[in-house]
Amino acid sequence: MYPKKFQNLIDQFSSLPSIGPKLAERLVLSLYKKESEVSVQFARALSELHNITTCSRCYNIAEDELCAICRDDSRDRTTLCIVEEPLDIIPIERSRSYTGNYHVLLGTLKGTDAGHLTIPALLTRIDTDNVQEVILATNFTTEGDVTALYIKNLLTDKNVRITRLVRGLATGSDIEYADDLTLQSALTNRTQM
Repeated sequence: MYPKKFQNLIDQFSSLPSIGPKLAERLVLSLYKKESEVSVQFARALSELHNITTCSRCYNIAEDELCAICRDDSRDRTTLCIVEEPLDIIPIERSRSYTGNYHVLLGTLKGTDAGHLTIPALLTRIDTDNVQEVILATNFTTEGDVTALYIKNLLTDKNVRITRLVRGLATGSDIEYADDLTLQSALTNRTQM
């Protein structure tokens, strides 16, 4: 129905999470209708995605060796919020109720395999950065809960307070989709684990 190049772009958009064929079609049609400079800027921004890296300290998305949060000296380095993915940081930051640092696990526990997670770096940070509190902010899913419990068990011999966001967030929900007020309440009312 569409020219091959047009359909190829629809297929590329459709391969992204949460974008079905109809939304992909609307996005491509929108780009097609705009001035060619908009498409060029879009393509340039997309190609620059490969210049982004991972923060060497917390594993957040970064443009340099350290992300903007890790470079910020005003952040409380004694508090560490553990999240599953970089996207989980955005809503927590938007809530404006947390001023500590983060550590991104880059996933959750898969069975008993933690080899793909950044837990060794987390343990090193806790020892070297004088961390006094670890906030387990994994998602309230089975995988997130198991991962939080696994980390809690690893930290039992460390002299660190371990807290978890309160269940104001719905079970089975992702932090990424929580509203600012719910996240602010969950952070303020976090509980000891």
